[in-house]
Amino acid sequence: MEVVIVPDAAAGGEVIAETMAALIRRKPDALLGVATGSTPLPVYQALAAKVRGGAVDVSRARVCQLDEYVGLPAGHPESYRSVVLREVVEPLGLSPESFMGPDGSAEDVQGACEAYDAALAAAGGVDLQLLGIGTDGHIGFNEPCSSLASRTRIKTLTEQTRVDNARFFDGDIEQVPHHVITQGIGTILEARHLVLLATGEGKAEAVAQSVEGPVAAVVPASALQLHPHATVVVDEAAASKLKLAPYFRATFAAKPHWQGL
Repeated sequence: MEVVIVPDAAAGGEVIAETMAALIRRKPDALLGVATGSTPLPVYQALAAKVRGGAVDVSRARVCQLDEYVGLPAGHPESYRSVVLREVVEPLGLSPESFMGPDGSAEDVQGACEAYDAALAAAGGVDLQLLGIGTDGHIGFNEPCSSLASRTRIKTLTEQTRVDNARFFDGDIEQVPHHVITQGIGTILEARHLVLLATGEGKAEAVAQSVEGPVAAVVPASALQLHPHATVVVDEAAASKLKLAPYFRATFAAKPHWQGL
């Protein structure tokens, strides 16, 4: 696992966007796994700026969802499909056909989960999966004690998660679905490159446990330690509880430029 400490969220977004751009230059039809929420927005903004400036051609690139609410129609403004289309697909100038995600409105939810796992494999697998992290160490909607071998499946949202997400539903928790489809940890670990972005002091404890603690289901993000190519990008605040921060800074500063992330 490589840990990259950056000054702030914008710097983190730039580092990851350049990694994505370099991947697309090498593999124009790369499949990028994208996450929702406020944390990854600097990544998408920086990548869109590169597209507008002609630094990278994303016309053949593809994107796929990490998770989706169960029961919301695809056109609902707060479905994750709508969010990804709004925040990633449209700013990058991609076609809707370049996008894939699980069907959260399917009558057979379990079948939809299995179909999405199969679709990711049929697409050649995810080349780079962008992840955020919860204050409890969750990735996707894999809450603490999720199986480290789990596949795409339905999960029940905790009450706290529904309270947190109510802000996207006019503050009305009754509008927040109780269930989601999420890529499982085992599914996530199949991506060729995992990139986790964390910003803010509120994520510092989760980052420290995930990076320097033992691999344990109680901290789902610690599973990244098992991956052969995992990168954790954190701002100074999110890195504040890392005991090995000086080592991480020194190794990144000495890293050969050609190696990339």
